[in-house]
Amino acid sequence: MRDRTGSPGLRNRARDGYAPPLITEVARVARDEKLELLKRIPLFAGFDRHKIERLGMLADEVDVPAGRVLMRQGEMGDDLMVVVSGEVGVERDGARLNTLGPGDFFGEIALIERGPRTATVVAEAPTRLLVVNHRDFHSLMEEFPEVAAQLLAVLAHRVRNLDTGAAH
Repeated sequence: MRDRTGSPGLRNRARDGYAPPLITEVARVARDEKLELLKRIPLFAGFDRHKIERLGMLADEVDVPAGRVLMRQGEMGDDLMVVVSGEVGVERDGARLNTLGPGDFFGEIALIERGPRTATVVAEAPTRLLVVNHRDFHSLMEEFPEVAAQLLAVLAHRVRNLDTGAAH
């Protein structure tokens, strides 16, 4: 099948493994953006390229409408979420704590240990999220046992910085 210019039609080129350059470039940029967003999370900052790519394969992309409650304070949770686009509001005990946007993340405690959420988070605009769940993350730690050691080091550093008055 040929188009009006005499060249093979897009349908045939796609079937033959051809992808228009623009589509290929967009997919690569989106994948790279996903990996960069994950790499900026302190828990994952020490991951090498192979581990961050593996984590990227486990992260689901989810679009949510404005007004959607993503987590409720006190309810059990097991997901970490990264804002790709849009905006979410964070509340604790009914008081506004923060507004998060692209590159921000929440739910990292539940990723490590499932338990009650410490805040309520609501999408304030149409929002795209990357979601990593507890079970998938723990399978990553089984696949790469050194991830658990990296995670412990990050958590120890965070605890040390919380308690500045204590002897270390």
